[in-house]
Amino acid sequence: MLSQVHSFVLQGIDAHACEIEVDVADRGLTKTTIVGLPDASVKESIERVRSALINSGYPFPVSRLLINLAPADLKKEGPVYDLPIAVGLLLAGQSIGTTRHRKLLFAGELALDGRLRPIRGAISMAMLARRMNYEGIVLPIDNASEAAAVGGITVYPADSLAGVVAFLNEQQPIEPAPELDAEQTLGDARPLIDFADIKGQQAVKRALVIAAAGGHNVMMIGPAGTGKTMCAKALPGILPPLARDEALQTTCIYSAAGLLTKGQALMTQRPVRSPHHTASAPALIGGGAIPRPGEVSLAHHGVLFLDELPEFNRIVLETLRQPLEDGVVTIARAHSSIRFPARFMLVAAMNPTPRGDFATDEVSQREMDKYLSRISGPLVDRIDIHVEVPRVPYKQLTGSGDGMDSATMRSSVVEARRIQTGRNGGPTHTNATLSGRRLDQFAKLNAQGAELLRRAMHEMGLSARAYDKVRRVARTIADIERVDQVTEHHIAEAIQYRLLDRKV
Repeated sequence: MLSQVHSFVLQGIDAHACEIEVDVADRGLTKTTIVGLPDASVKESIERVRSALINSGYPFPVSRLLINLAPADLKKEGPVYDLPIAVGLLLAGQSIGTTRHRKLLFAGELALDGRLRPIRGAISMAMLARRMNYEGIVLPIDNASEAAAVGGITVYPADSLAGVVAFLNEQQPIEPAPELDAEQTLGDARPLIDFADIKGQQAVKRALVIAAAGGHNVMMIGPAGTGKTMCAKALPGILPPLARDEALQTTCIYSAAGLLTKGQALMTQRPVRSPHHTASAPALIGGGAIPRPGEVSLAHHGVLFLDELPEFNRIVLETLRQPLEDGVVTIARAHSSIRFPARFMLVAAMNPTPRGDFATDEVSQREMDKYLSRISGPLVDRIDIHVEVPRVPYKQLTGSGDGMDSATMRSSVVEARRIQTGRNGGPTHTNATLSGRRLDQFAKLNAQGAELLRRAMHEMGLSARAYDKVRRVARTIADIERVDQVTEHHIAEAIQYRLLDRKV
C-alpha cells in the first residue's frame, strides 16, 4: 500500500516542498529503509514513530517498509519528519480513512508516547504553504503562534499524534490558531535600554543618531568603563520599528537556528548580537555540514556588536568584508550553495591600548599604535563613523542627565528614514547603501563643500571608499536637519568621523 504526505525541507532559512512517500509491502522480510539523503536524526525517526504509534494505540506494520523523502537531491535533517511519516504509515494501514491530508503540510517531532514536540523553521513552513496554496498546516502546538504570524494560512496546532488522527478522520476538530496582529505587536515593542540611562557622551549619542538614521557602521574607541557597551545595546531602541516583512524575515532566521523561545510568535525587537572575541569564522559567518546562520545573519535588520575589536582573530574579522559590502553571506558546499541575509549595522568598540586607556607618553603611544594595528585598514575603511568615547566627568555622572533619551533620538531617526524612503526608493535603501552614481545625484556638494572634501582627501589620505563614506554620512546629517542641499558644515562633521583613519 502506497501513501503520500506533504512536508517541507529547510535549506538555509527557506522552506522547500518535500513529499514523504510510504510504501508498505504485502509480503517480504521485515525491514525498514529510509531514502532521500536522510541524516542520522531522520534515520532514527522510525524508532520514535514505532513507539509513538504503538503507545497511541495504533498498529505498526510488520512487513517491508520503504520511506522516500523527495526530492532525493536535498539533504534532510532533524526530527521534523516524525509526524508526516507516522501519518503516512497510518494512511497505508487504512487507520486514516479521509483525504484531508492532501491539502495540508505536516511537521513535528514525536515523543515516544505520541506527544508532539516543537521543530525548527515553522514560520518558513507556513510561508511555503501560503505560497503553494495549501489549505493549512498541522504542526506542534508550541510552534502555532510563530506560524500564525505569517497570515493567510490556516494553522492547526496539535498536541499529540492521536489528536492529529482524530482531526484527519473528522472525529475531533482542531481549533485553528488565531492570526497574529503583527503591526500591533511590533508597535508595542519597547527598548530594553534607554539612552537617558547613559550619562554624558553627547558627542557619542549624536554620532549614534546619525548612524541609526542612515544605517551606517560605527566604531567607538575609548577607555574601559565609558559606556561603549551600553550605547551599543541602547542603539536598537532608536532605530525605526521593525516592519512586518523585516520581522518575518528575522523570525525565519531565528526559527531556522532554533533560537526562538517557546511560544514566541515574532521577533519584535531589532536583534543585537554580541559574539565573544574567541568566536570562530563559521560561528560569525555561518557554516556547518548543513549550513546554519552565523552571527552576521542573526543580526540581520539589527546590530552586530563586536566588543574589544582588536582581540578578535584577524582572519575572522576579515570574513566580515563581504557581508558588510553585499548584505548577504554565501556558504558553498559540495552539494549546494546557501545564501543567508546579513544586512546589519556593525557597531565595534575597542580600548585604545591593552591596558584600557589612551596613550600618555611615547612608550604608551607605541603600545597604542601596535594595538590598533591589529585591525586591518580595509576593514576600518568599511566603517562609516569613528568616534572617540571619553571618560565621563564626575559632574555629569552625578547630574540629572542631558535630556537625550531614546524617544527624542528615535523621532529624529524615524523622520530621516522617512525622507530616505521617499527619495532612495524604499525603506531598505538607506543612505549607507547608496552607490556612487546615486550619491552624485542625491548628495551634490556646493563649491565650499567640494573644496573641503578635496583637502581632507589629500591631507588625511582617504581612500575612494572613504570618499563615498563621507558623502553618505553628510547626506544623512542633511536629512536629520531636513534640508536638500549637502553643504560644507555637513561635510565637516562627516570628515571628523574619519579621524581614526590616521590612527588605525
